[in-house]
Amino acid sequence: MQKTVDIDQISRRPSHADRRIRRSLLFKWTVVGLSVLTTLPLLAILIELILKGAPQINFDFFTKVVPSSIEAMIATEAGEVIPGGIANGIIGTLLIVLFAALISVPVGILTGIYLSEKKEARFASLVRDLVDILQGVPSIVCGVVAYMWVVQAMHGYSGIAGSVALAIMMIPMIARSTEESLRMLPPSLKEAGLALGSSRTSVMLRVILPSAFGGIFTGILLAISRVMGETAPLMVTVLGANFVQADITEPMSAVSLLIWEFYNDPNLAPLIWSTSLMLLLIILGLNLLAKSIAAKWRIQ
Repeated sequence: MQKTVDIDQISRRPSHADRRIRRSLLFKWTVVGLSVLTTLPLLAILIELILKGAPQINFDFFTKVVPSSIEAMIATEAGEVIPGGIANGIIGTLLIVLFAALISVPVGILTGIYLSEKKEARFASLVRDLVDILQGVPSIVCGVVAYMWVVQAMHGYSGIAGSVALAIMMIPMIARSTEESLRMLPPSLKEAGLALGSSRTSVMLRVILPSAFGGIFTGILLAISRVMGETAPLMVTVLGANFVQADITEPMSAVSLLIWEFYNDPNLAPLIWSTSLMLLLIILGLNLLAKSIAAKWRIQ
């Protein structure tokens, strides 16, 4: 009888396969729970911005400049939407980022090409280390450097100084993404071009770079999305402007800079939510576009 009981107890014990399945399910749901927990802050921020910022967004928000503090106070006391918009910040951000891209994209791509072609050289290793260090430099340091290089040289604040500061931040990301994209290409691609009698420059420009365009363009978009929300470097370089400024050599405004200015003015504080919502949606859009391009490029 005792022997029969022991056999029944043994039969009820979980097998090794059952224990592995349970551990696998536990690990799976732990990862799922932590992933959901990671996205909660972003969802909370997005919901908060939509609830508080969406009522302020209208056509004037994109076409008119920032109102004065008195106009905002009168509208707030009357329970109305604050008049005006952030057109000066939108135009300033577009111009500053555009000129920053004109500076950083050629430099970053050429640096990435050099690091990919001369990966075993000592100087290439030194450049790679410097690029990695530059990628971790705080943004305010880039702004101070641009202040010394451009603002003091031009004897005044300007959009060019802000573009230089942002370009310093963009170059490492573009260089590293270019290098990684070129490394992922099969060596036979370059060998086939050289075997047909083309020069190295021709093969690079007509074969290698077009083949790696998806990864390179993704890195450019990610670099733009990173610097578009920067405020610290612009505070010491572009200064700001209360009107639409199209001259890149003069002080101008930016969306991220306006958020800081709204924070310092209690009457304009409600505009913080709408401006932040617009900036967040633009950055999210750029990141999603970069991910879709990267996914399509991997498939090809």
